[in-house]
Amino acid sequence: MPHIHLEVSDLDAALVDDLDWGGTILTIGGHEQSHVNPADPREIRYEYLRRIANVLDEGFEAGAPITILHLGAGALTLARYVQATRPGSMQLAVDIEPRLVTFVLENLPLPAGTRLEHRVGDALAQVRALSQEHAGSASASSGEVRRFHAAVLDVFSGKETAPHLATADFYGAALDVLDAEAEDPGVLLVNIGDDEPQRFLDAQARELHAACAERGYPEPWILTDTHVAHSRATGNSILVAGPLTAREDFVQIASRVRALGPHPAVVEPWRDVLGA
Repeated sequence: MPHIHLEVSDLDAALVDDLDWGGTILTIGGHEQSHVNPADPREIRYEYLRRIANVLDEGFEAGAPITILHLGAGALTLARYVQATRPGSMQLAVDIEPRLVTFVLENLPLPAGTRLEHRVGDALAQVRALSQEHAGSASASSGEVRRFHAAVLDVFSGKETAPHLATADFYGAALDVLDAEAEDPGVLLVNIGDDEPQRFLDAQARELHAACAERGYPEPWILTDTHVAHSRATGNSILVAGPLTAREDFVQIASRVRALGPHPAVVEPWRDVLGA
């Protein structure tokens, strides 16, 4: 069983065979973190990640390459999916653990042709740097600032989340690296896992709403399981925000995302689900 010790979290990471579903599971500290099926990168086992993939599928032209920022790398499940469904996409993965991505790639190589850049660092520091970075490279002198069709934040773990990431300042920095001018404008997708009664989710929805309001974007939407939403049960929810939600047809996009599941699904403006 391949394994390493992660120096920032002081936890062990391991890759283990999934004896029930097939594929490989990345565990960190003994807990499942990611699932990968190297034989079929289109397969996404975890419901929260399937919801994120559905937004990408419905929010952008089918099969067209996109630029996507992954904050929190894991086993790069979504990066593999994007390459399989949108070949030629430009992807950037950021993780605070210096050895994690290298460990994953040595044991689970990406699909052929994947264009993925990897950086090590704090998520807030990285998005602030990206907001000033020019297209092509950090040293490029062109006037074109680097922007993304999608940014996926998967760095939250409830009470264990770094406080400086659980703020409107962080969300605002992430919103600022999205492409608001593209024909298919950018979207911020935030995965939040929380325990009953989901006070952390409530707080993060308000922080993200504040960042959106400051930039003139509509309120965030929430994607989750119906039971998780209505019973405030332990589980994962996705907050969706940014230029994509300002599209005139976003309600139709949301309807298609809801139809794709996983079911039963809630896809609604956050205040309709969580209250103000």
